[in-house]
Amino acid sequence: MVSFSSLFVAIAAVAGAYAAPANTTEGYELMARAGTPSSSGTNNGYFYSWWTDGAAQATYTNGGGGQYTITWSGNNGNLVGGKGWNPGTTSRSIKYTGTYKPNGNSYLAVYGWTRNPLIEYYVVESYGSYNPSSAAAKKGSVYCNGANYDILQTTRYNQPSIDGTQTFQQFWSVRNPKKTPGGSISGTVDVSCHFNAWRNVGMNLGSNHYYQIVATEGYGSSGTSTITVS
Repeated sequence: MVSFSSLFVAIAAVAGAYAAPANTTEGYELMARAGTPSSSGTNNGYFYSWWTDGAAQATYTNGGGGQYTITWSGNNGNLVGGKGWNPGTTSRSIKYTGTYKPNGNSYLAVYGWTRNPLIEYYVVESYGSYNPSSAAAKKGSVYCNGANYDILQTTRYNQPSIDGTQTFQQFWSVRNPKKTPGGSISGTVDVSCHFNAWRNVGMNLGSNHYYQIVATEGYGSSGTSTITVS
């Protein structure tokens, strides 16, 4: 994510992790420990997904309700995790609140996948030192929930995905300006506003939605993020 090519490397790694995570069941509390292993499942009525490549000192903890905490250090490696819903929808109004304190390259975003066709998507609310819109083709802009967002698109060729190695599109809305990181953060994302805007510029999501979470991602950085989703 430091450059166009490293952005691809980071997201490819994330996609591969999400393709085949370990599963858990309701009632299993994923607790923080050094090198919290990649996992996904349900917790307190919410779907969660957590992945790390193991290069960073990274811990993930599920809290009550829609809360999670991620702490990472070491300024290396790639990690992403969060809570939300499975399946996603085209009409959900997602609220989030908490603290987001990245040092370096990181995103806080609504994140998900669709099938038929296979699409990976981000609605980026805040980020650290790297603006993801610098490595994608701008397709337009949209005003949602009181803020402007740049609409962007990229293509991933023969890369890992939730369905194995595939060629697929990435759709992006990146808040401009971003919400300021480094402390308290909150907001609302009406996904229909973004999805409709994407469709208006020819970016059509798939008919089958997989998960839809509010994710914290870190790449070659450090930080902490405690977010509650509702």
